[in-house]
Amino acid sequence: MSTISVAFPDVDSLLRDRYRTTEVRELHALLRKQGTFTFTPLENGLFPAAATLTEASDYTGYRSIWVRDNIHIAHAHLALGDRRTAVQTVTALLSYFCKHRFRFRDIIEGNADPAEPMNRPHIRFDGREMQEIDQKWAHAQNDALGYFLWLYSQLALQRLVRPTVEHLALLSDFIEYFAAIRFWEDEDSGHWEEVRKISASSIGTATAGLFSLRKWLTACSTGGPGQPQLAGLFDLKLLDDLIDRGQSALRQILPAECIQPDPAQARRYDAALLFLIYPLQVIEGNLANDILSDITGQLQGDLGIRRYLGDSYWCENYKSALPPEQRTADFSDDIQRRDSLARPGREAQWCIFDPLVSVIHGQRYLQTGSAADLQLQTGYLNRSLKHLTAAGSPFGALRCPESYYCEQGQYVPNDITPLLWTQSNLSLALEAMHRSARKAA
Repeated sequence: MSTISVAFPDVDSLLRDRYRTTEVRELHALLRKQGTFTFTPLENGLFPAAATLTEASDYTGYRSIWVRDNIHIAHAHLALGDRRTAVQTVTALLSYFCKHRFRFRDIIEGNADPAEPMNRPHIRFDGREMQEIDQKWAHAQNDALGYFLWLYSQLALQRLVRPTVEHLALLSDFIEYFAAIRFWEDEDSGHWEEVRKISASSIGTATAGLFSLRKWLTACSTGGPGQPQLAGLFDLKLLDDLIDRGQSALRQILPAECIQPDPAQARRYDAALLFLIYPLQVIEGNLANDILSDITGQLQGDLGIRRYLGDSYWCENYKSALPPEQRTADFSDDIQRRDSLARPGREAQWCIFDPLVSVIHGQRYLQTGSAADLQLQTGYLNRSLKHLTAAGSPFGALRCPESYYCEQGQYVPNDITPLLWTQSNLSLALEAMHRSARKAA
């Protein structure tokens, strides 16, 4: 088997039926050289959702900061050994939340109605000024807050961050806030910022954050090396109760995303549940197998993986159907208008999921040595590589799109290209393949 060419490649030339460690290293190096994995943060360490947007796609608003995206980007850097970037990003998010702590306190103290999304902590903001954006948005997103709490607590457990008194007060607010909104039965807009519903993906992410916080506090209480005695500053009884309530709700809802009777809310399949398997590791075993089978069996397309059936975001001929100012607008209160454009089977096929499916099979291969898992890991890595834009693309070659959508009968990258979340996940998939190739050698 030949090694990867260092010349500028055609995407198909990058693919292998079986990868050797040298080939994975060469492939990763080649893509870095070609700019596939360019991450350009703001001075404070925060990342815009998309990288070098063209003037024609500036309307998307993806120069803004999303909490969720930044956590996935920071986690990927941490997993790949870049602790400095991960810490800088998460610390900047912490500073943002501290600056706007009143959002938590107002809801905790009953001075603001959480039914109004603009009263919630804002999960999309101006990263340069560290200010909220004066625009209606679906800020009721418990998953975004859960992701932050999860990764910050992981960094604290590894003694990579040292919280101040102000930081500890904010972390305690997360517990009280999740209790105040009753997150285990709260209708939020979740990962996709759309119709509010009781979603397993949001409950699971919040539960992961609370569990990660509990794990860190336990390490502190047992006097782990370098861990401060902090447990007395937190309501551990309430924290444990919230974790129990989150886990109980998941047992009732999973493997579905939402089981509410309203057809506008009920959803059997949703690719956001994949994150509960990796990176959050909230679910495992047979339940994880069922969810993975649901996602690949019901949502997988020829190119990528749909977020859910009937998804109208970047549906067929999206650009001709909607003017620029409406394409990435807040449809959480009027999803029916956008859904009227959708056609079954023509949903956008996203690029953030295939790399994670590859990682999951890679983790299983390392545990079991199963040739079937290695084959699936390789197949989903190859699907991920096929997402890369071709030579001559208006976004440049070898870039990571958010998704492919159907335009005049042909699937093409949408205007959010490159998406840093996709870049992060592809990086993780390549690292996982390197570990598997080393085991298989």
